Amino acid sequence: MTASERLTEHLRLGPNTAVVVFDPSNMFYLTEGYTGEGLVFLSQSRMAVVTDFRYTEQAERQAPGFEVLMTEKGRSADQVVAELVKDANITCVRTETNYISVDRFGKLKAALGDEVSVTSLDLAPQKLREIKTPTEVMAIRKACKITADAFRAILPKIREGMTEKELQIELNFTMLRMGAETMAFDTIIAAGENGSLPHAIPGDRPIRRGDMITMDFGAKVGNYCADMTRTVALGTPSEDMRRIYDTVLRAQTMCVDALAAGKNCFDIDKLARDYIDARGYAGRFGHGLGHSVGIDIHEEPRLSPSCQEILKAGVVITVEPGVYVPGLGGVRIEDTCLVKENGCEALTDADKQLIIL
Repeated sequence: MTASERLTEHLRLGPNTAVVVFDPSNMFYLTEGYTGEGLVFLSQSRMAVVTDFRYTEQAERQAPGFEVLMTEKGRSADQVVAELVKDANITCVRTETNYISVDRFGKLKAALGDEVSVTSLDLAPQKLREIKTPTEVMAIRKACKITADAFRAILPKIREGMTEKELQIELNFTMLRMGAETMAFDTIIAAGENGSLPHAIPGDRPIRRGDMITMDFGAKVGNYCADMTRTVALGTPSEDMRRIYDTVLRAQTMCVDALAAGKNCFDIDKLARDYIDARGYAGRFGHGLGHSVGIDIHEEPRLSPSCQEILKAGVVITVEPGVYVPGLGGVRIEDTCLVKENGCEALTDADKQLIIL
């Protein structure tokens, strides 16, 4: 069954209802390949990519099962949708009210007219995307392998005096050279005291002996993301930082071991949070334990204090506890994991024991 067929079935799409999708990630998912601009139209009778001249040939190549309808001067994408709706006697259009702006929604509604209702898709494509198909897992697995291999390759190149920015560039280049299409997100490099910033922006701060260096990065392959964090030391770290590392490693390992289908996301997060708090770092782990990964780097469900979802086999999710102490530094360790019926598989297999360079 194709992704578009799964959505049609999930929504119980009747003959008088259509779906209009604008989010590039959902367009890629539903067409199983299109990465250009425009929108995707789905109904019982038609499937179409609506785009402009720049992307028509690309759409024909990447979405062979879809009609490709071109906009032109005086014929906007909304007007093309209105034509499709009229031809098929559609009375209800469901769209991504979470994604498009109020202005964009208003233009679509105006083009369709008062006789057609426009309602929310209620994140239906994202819900389907939670469970990865074998083809999707294969792409994520490749991205994770490149990510872990790049980490191993970069270690001998880390040297005293190298800046965070230089390490970021070297790591990105290594992933590209190994086969990444692009980065899954902006690579984070945080040395020394900058490690207390969970989303530090790499800068001109030179790496010094004794520093802990947090590297959060991921390759993208086949439009699917990997996400991995490792923290290493250049020379012997302080006892305080070594204790933080041991705490985070233990929390991360416990949660990977506990991850399995049927588990509550809240409970897995609590396992890490309670352990970190008990070690004396209450308040220093301020983000969720993990997030799902796929076409987007952050997907649902999440391992967090606010998520009570039950994990299912086929979810790909990160496990990434951290401890962050302003003025001292921080440690985060993260794996991308495939949830299975009786456990999980860490797709990022780089060593997690403290590496002292």
